[in-house]
Amino acid sequence: MGATGASMRAAVVPRYGPPEVVRVEQVPVPAPGRGEVRVRVRATAVTAGDARIRGARFPPGFAAPARLALGVRGPRRPVLGICFSGVVDAVGPDVAHAQVGRAVCGLAGMRMGAHAEQVVVPAARAVPLPAGLPHEQVAAMLFGGTTALPYLRDKGRLAAGHRVLVIGASGAVGTNAVQLARHLGAEVTGVCSERNAVLVRRLGAAQVLHRVPERGDYDVVLDAVGVLTPSSGRALLSPEGRLLLAVASLGQTLRARGRVQAGPAPESPADVVELLDLMAAGHLRAVVEDTLGLDDVVAAHARVDSGRKVGNLVLRLA
Repeated sequence: MGATGASMRAAVVPRYGPPEVVRVEQVPVPAPGRGEVRVRVRATAVTAGDARIRGARFPPGFAAPARLALGVRGPRRPVLGICFSGVVDAVGPDVAHAQVGRAVCGLAGMRMGAHAEQVVVPAARAVPLPAGLPHEQVAAMLFGGTTALPYLRDKGRLAAGHRVLVIGASGAVGTNAVQLARHLGAEVTGVCSERNAVLVRRLGAAQVLHRVPERGDYDVVLDAVGVLTPSSGRALLSPEGRLLLAVASLGQTLRARGRVQAGPAPESPADVVELLDLMAAGHLRAVVEDTLGLDDVVAAHARVDSGRKVGNLVLRLA
């Protein structure tokens, strides 16, 4: 992937640190390579994943491998952001020119780069947008939706009639998990602060708790914020229940098997298609706390760091 000689605005993270290290700069516009498309970004999201990378705050055991993979003192790819929704404006070799002008969305993966006016991604990751879905709603759904869906469906083996506990029910992952579990026929209990209880009930939770119970009889427990251990989580399970640790230490991730599941979500384009279909049908909506401009990116990172973000924070770029 090269550059075109033109420039664009992007949120750049030159080194790990607090939200104030992020700055908006002019950077070269990337050129799509073989099998790639370039997307003019209409909306993106500032997620917990972005803030974790920016602040080098990795789950226990992941600090050393994460810095080796991402960069020792700062991200080698200094433009963060994995969620994008926008319009294809250029294609590389082996990609049909008919894609230019198509509204698409998706996840840029570890290449990141979506906190910018344009981003280059593999063509297979640029999923066509159903007509009528706003870019802001789509960008807000992607991070949480593509975590919640495979965790519940594949790792949790969720089935109709299951009793599900979602910890962190008002966050990006949790708001999607509550809706998806309810849509799949589960009885959902959400755990969140008292001020977010009305929202979580509106999303489909039959019951809302303001603290994690010590014991339970749930068929699926999804911890979206990292407060459970395998030991404390097992106390919440039914005899055949499954514990899903979306935020886990390296040791927990390596030992997870059977009824305890952890690890990264696959970021599958097929999952994006399924989630978009649910949105188009009215079964899933993204919860957006605020929609900001690129110049507000520092404030967005600070809000994520506060731990009080509700749903998602969206950056509108066009």
